[in-house]
Amino acid sequence: MAENVRPPGRVRRLYRRLAGYFRAAIDPTLSKRVRIFYAAKGLAALGALGLALLAAYAVILIPFTPSISDIRKAKIDQPSVLVSADGKRLATFKPMNREWVRLNQVSPHVINALIATEDHRFYQHFGVDLRRTATGLLRTLIGDREGGSTLTQQLARNLYPEEIGRKRTITRKIKETIAAIKIEYAYTKKEILETYLNTMPFLYNAFGIEMAARTYFDKRAQQLSVIESATLIAMLKGTSYYNPVLNPERALARRNVVLSQMVKRGVLNQADFDRLKTRPIGLNFERQPEPVGPAPHLAAHIRKWLIDWADRNDKNIYSDGLIVHTTIDSRLQAVANQAVHVQMEALQAVADVEWGVSSERLISSSPSTYVDQRRRVQPFAYFWKTKPGLLDVFIRESTAYRSAVDSGAAPEAALAQLKSNKEFMVKLRADKTRLQAGFVAIDPVTGQVKAWVGSRDFNTDQFDHVAQARRQPGSTFKPFVYGAALEQGMSPDKRFIDRAVEIPLPDGTVWRPSDLSPPTGQSMTAREGLIYSKNTITAQVMQEVGPKKTAELARRMGVDQSKLDEVPSLALGTSPVTPLEMVSAYSTIASGGEYRQPIFITRITDKNGNLLARFATENQRVMSDKTVGNLINMLRDAVDQGTGQAVRARFGVRADVAGKTGTTQKNTDGWFILMHPRLVAGAWVGFNDSRVMMRSTYWGEGGHNAVLLVGDFFQHILDARLIDGGARFPYARPRDSILEPYWDAAKDWLFDTVRDWLFGERAKPAPLPLPPPRRDVERQAPRSEPTERERDRLEDTQERQGQRKLERQREKERLMERLRQKREQWEQEQLEREGYLRER
Repeated sequence: MAENVRPPGRVRRLYRRLAGYFRAAIDPTLSKRVRIFYAAKGLAALGALGLALLAAYAVILIPFTPSISDIRKAKIDQPSVLVSADGKRLATFKPMNREWVRLNQVSPHVINALIATEDHRFYQHFGVDLRRTATGLLRTLIGDREGGSTLTQQLARNLYPEEIGRKRTITRKIKETIAAIKIEYAYTKKEILETYLNTMPFLYNAFGIEMAARTYFDKRAQQLSVIESATLIAMLKGTSYYNPVLNPERALARRNVVLSQMVKRGVLNQADFDRLKTRPIGLNFERQPEPVGPAPHLAAHIRKWLIDWADRNDKNIYSDGLIVHTTIDSRLQAVANQAVHVQMEALQAVADVEWGVSSERLISSSPSTYVDQRRRVQPFAYFWKTKPGLLDVFIRESTAYRSAVDSGAAPEAALAQLKSNKEFMVKLRADKTRLQAGFVAIDPVTGQVKAWVGSRDFNTDQFDHVAQARRQPGSTFKPFVYGAALEQGMSPDKRFIDRAVEIPLPDGTVWRPSDLSPPTGQSMTAREGLIYSKNTITAQVMQEVGPKKTAELARRMGVDQSKLDEVPSLALGTSPVTPLEMVSAYSTIASGGEYRQPIFITRITDKNGNLLARFATENQRVMSDKTVGNLINMLRDAVDQGTGQAVRARFGVRADVAGKTGTTQKNTDGWFILMHPRLVAGAWVGFNDSRVMMRSTYWGEGGHNAVLLVGDFFQHILDARLIDGGARFPYARPRDSILEPYWDAAKDWLFDTVRDWLFGERAKPAPLPLPPPRRDVERQAPRSEPTERERDRLEDTQERQGQRKLERQREKERLMERLRQKREQWEQEQLEREGYLRER
């Protein structure tokens, strides 16, 4: 039976020994000296046991702290850099607004204040100050909590907040201690100080001593004085609590504590302290915006993509020093930025003045007139005066209104309170009436994006109007309709009647597309329908080809990210799309019918230049060469004779170009896309909120707003020879006979005669409807003294009549010029033919 008794284990023996010590300590039969001896022995044993357990726990935690290699890598972290195709820096991808400076670029006062206040035995310890740790522990036990962390331990928390944690626990303290020892092993003392000063946060998106110096004192870290250095170091105890901007008294008191510590540690003499302690802080506060670079919207677009790429390839865009080579040409980007800035400032003046006065008359066809008048007009005053209900809607849609209601305020009270808030109302009105733009340019030969402007000002509006904004493209969508019809075999010379069109829809409604002017009843070719952007002709072409085939072609050409509703009204661009998609699709035309997916990165290398990835786009033929040639020639004439004439008339572009304008209902969106054999560029102009639009039809058209951005851009890049101005599309223009104008007139006359003979009155255009009867109040107005409204109407009518007369005169002049050119061409051909015959 004795053989079955197991000897006691080590734990049980230890327990019995400790129990024996404490039983002896309370045994009344023993002397007092013996009891104290056993009590001390028991406590020592418990302490040793606790230390052993703590050491074991620390060993267990070692794998959960940053490794030595990670710490060494952190010392050489480098952000990724975005560069243009010609080697210019576009952006730097940093996790925070920080500029790293070397220790010799920091004022010595900063270093003295830091060490004297935060860790005066910094150069004596190995990462952990045992004396300070013990003192901090004792103070904590008596209720006077004081930090015992060294600079190295604080750095460990800042560098590895996820691995170490922020909660006050024994686990965090052990991890912090282990990481600090590792940092001391990997870094020199100088490197630890440099890293610490460059990683500490100072509020207001300022990280590191350099950005802190610029934010609070508008100077570099190297220029900081003693009291300025003490003020910044004082913030380290609690950046919000000792914020010198919001809590100047606390910050001043804490600054003087730092100065007194500097005296105590011998880096500041008493006389200087007595002189400085009464001085004010002397802030020169200014937030430091992050540098945005010349293409900030593209940089933001690439950052999102690059993060995903880096995750899939085990890279970190904030520390691995990747060099991202983009397709952007810095020269083209600079011209695009300038064109958008200059022309949008002028168009903003147009909108401000037109909506600032009550009259609806067109003031001028020159933006400079509005720029001069803006000083004398309150922008959008008439708009807000006549739309009080819309202003209330805007307020109710604001974040401030929703927050007030969610906090318990009554809806009407919240509305009234925000209306009385002048600062809020000024910002709301400015945001809603700020005209915006998106601009992008693509090389059709390679599919590379060469310029990208997402808004007028990235600091004001970070929303990207190139790749994110989806707006109705209007008539810029029409080439897809005609392209689909041409692919189905339709001739560009096929004739249609400019008549009222009614298309029944499946839901029982009827779609009635119309133009600004009533139908003429005349015949027009499909070519002319696109050149002059006739909605009635385009709708008839859509009837022949069908919405499905039109949408399919648009998708193949590059409009493949937005939903296209396959309905008849798609012909007029009713489905919202992005400018990037539209310019990409036009690039397909310019490239001869081959679609190339737009690319904006060519390759990624590491910081040593080693290639990590290369990117290219594949060609895919989506249209026949014949169709492309017809479209190019039709869109050439749209620039020469149609709605895009401003490119040549205003900006003097003489290169071989083709393009199309677009305008949506109520002048909400203006578009213009221009194709050149070496570059395709497009722009969208409008307000972020579609309930705000350009007032006049003239300035609301893409041929008068968006065309300014693209025309300005092409004018400057051609003048600077940034692209080959002599390049031509490989499609000859149709050779017209000298008698073609007469032959067209004869065909029209014959067609109309036969139509009238066959169909009589049914084929004639419907007469214009009679004007509605005047209201009683208007009938009572004396004829000898017309009202202001009647005078405006009369003046508008006279102005329209004058414009129509001028247009007829211009058309006559164009016809005569065309006849002269044809005659000269015919005479030149005759001379060449005679010379050829003489040679033979």
